[in-house]
Amino acid sequence: WRQSSKKSLKRIVEDTKELSSYLELWRHDIHSIEGKFGTGIQSYFSFLRFLVILNLVIFLLVFSFITLPSAVFRHGVVNGSYVKVSLQEAETHCTIYEVTGTKGLIYFYNYIIDLLSGTGFLEMTSLFYGYYTVDAIHLGHLTYQVPLAYLLTTLAYLSLSFLWIVKRAVEGFKQSLVCSDDRFQSYCNKIFAGWDFCITDVNAARLKHCSLHYELKTDLEEERLRQRVAERTAKEKIRIYCLRIFLNVVVLAVLSACFYSIYRATVYSQENIPTVSDRQTRFEDNLLVQYLPSMVITMANFVAPLIFSGIIKLEDYSPGFEIRLTLMRCVFVRLANIGVLLASLWIRIKSCADAKCAACGYNYQDYPCWESRVGQEMYKLMIFDFIIIFAVTVFIDFPRKLMVTHCSVKAFRWCGLQEFAIPDNVLEIVYGQTICWIGTFYCPLLPAIATIKYFIVFYIKKVSLMHTCKPSTRPFRASSSNFFFLVVLLIGLILAFIPLGLSMTRIPSSKACGPFVTFEHSWDILHHTVSQFPDVLRAVLDGLASEAFAVPFFILICLVMFYLMALAGAHKRVVNQLREQLVMVSSNPVVPFLYYFPIPLKCTNIFKIMKEEWIVISIQTSLFI
Repeated sequence: WRQSSKKSLKRIVEDTKELSSYLELWRHDIHSIEGKFGTGIQSYFSFLRFLVILNLVIFLLVFSFITLPSAVFRHGVVNGSYVKVSLQEAETHCTIYEVTGTKGLIYFYNYIIDLLSGTGFLEMTSLFYGYYTVDAIHLGHLTYQVPLAYLLTTLAYLSLSFLWIVKRAVEGFKQSLVCSDDRFQSYCNKIFAGWDFCITDVNAARLKHCSLHYELKTDLEEERLRQRVAERTAKEKIRIYCLRIFLNVVVLAVLSACFYSIYRATVYSQENIPTVSDRQTRFEDNLLVQYLPSMVITMANFVAPLIFSGIIKLEDYSPGFEIRLTLMRCVFVRLANIGVLLASLWIRIKSCADAKCAACGYNYQDYPCWESRVGQEMYKLMIFDFIIIFAVTVFIDFPRKLMVTHCSVKAFRWCGLQEFAIPDNVLEIVYGQTICWIGTFYCPLLPAIATIKYFIVFYIKKVSLMHTCKPSTRPFRASSSNFFFLVVLLIGLILAFIPLGLSMTRIPSSKACGPFVTFEHSWDILHHTVSQFPDVLRAVLDGLASEAFAVPFFILICLVMFYLMALAGAHKRVVNQLREQLVMVSSNPVVPFLYYFPIPLKCTNIFKIMKEEWIVISIQTSLFI
């Protein structure tokens, strides 16, 4: 009865999972992409689906705990109170906040500019930070503190994103932890197990043959390069090291030029943003000034990788290391550009020229609500990034497809179709997701915009892949692709923590808008909340935050980490022993495997490792036989 019950329960769980799989977003589309182009490109679209779900969850968190309570109170459904600013007489000028372009005669094109830049009628909506001036909402005997909820929700979605990404990344890291990197195994995997059986299209199959051929040529080229490096003389080593130092100086010069261009564009844009009196300027000039930093950042993201691709060929690295180094440089330049933009804004926000400004703690004349201004910049970056993705597909990929297909000029045919470069497309959406993480604190509804954006981008990329692109000549496996995508996304999330942490703890909050006008910094709401706790609970929290708890906790964490590292090393040694025994068995397949097994089979870890590694080891054993 017990066995039949377990089987029935297992069957019910499997049937439930099978039924729930039909409810997955884009299930049929991703399977069709996998069947035509393989698992490498399919992993990109699965990654895009993950970002859509992640942004949707973040939006639900922000909407449920911040936007909805504020909107309900403003419509008079529940009782509450607005934030009461208690400032000295010398600081009353800090509370003056006038939204540009909401009074008088407004031309129609100004509404388009406001829609694209987040100014005007959008500035005091729930889209931006300045809208949330509610202090507390009374629900019977309970009081809902909106400022505390605002900060805790920000920390919650960042923590949720971090844990979710790490969980998915660990699943792809398990195999690489125990797999060895010997070159013979790499050749065997490519020759005997390198085919992607999900491919059903004839053209894709031919391209897969070429890709495997290219990978083998790359491995042989790495062997020749490794042999050539071993045979270098001292003079050749000095020459190549000097060349690499010079080229890295060139890389730093390119990065410095990009950063300085972004800084100057940001300063010019902020100094020439139209005010209430001069908003009736030309549509083109106004929009160009608003989007100048976004355009410069996009140009830097386009030009810098091209320069890096040309420089890396002169540095004489192995082909695999060339790809990794180029990708790391591209990741750095994309994410650092956002940091330079924020740093340029914060330099202007913190700059004070008179005593009145110093009393406020920030440049209140140009930035009466600086959080909303930062949110507008993130909003513009998100919109402009979507416009660029759409424009490249419509005005570059499709015309190139038509010219290659229907034009008889040899130059167009030699150019060929656009390759669907997986790393470049991944960096593109990771860049947009980093903007979303940073901008959600200043623009709470930005995750909703990101969800809609990535939903549309999925179909744009799908149409572009099916009709205008071909797979990259440097394919990615699904397992390595998923791990690489999540590592790059994790880098973007970690870099998003830095500007948010600095703005919460170092830059004074605006005194004219937002839920933190009564606090010097937004982080101070936590200290204020803890100070209202009972004495016993406050003493416990103070003890947890003291050095007396932190030092032993850090030592305990180090011991646990060392234990897990030793355990992983022991598991890896066991796997190596199993492989050695399998090599011995391969010389005499008739002898049972258990006869050669030297370790007691009652060990739980052995069974666990054998279960996880059995497929890989079986394939390798068959190859040795």
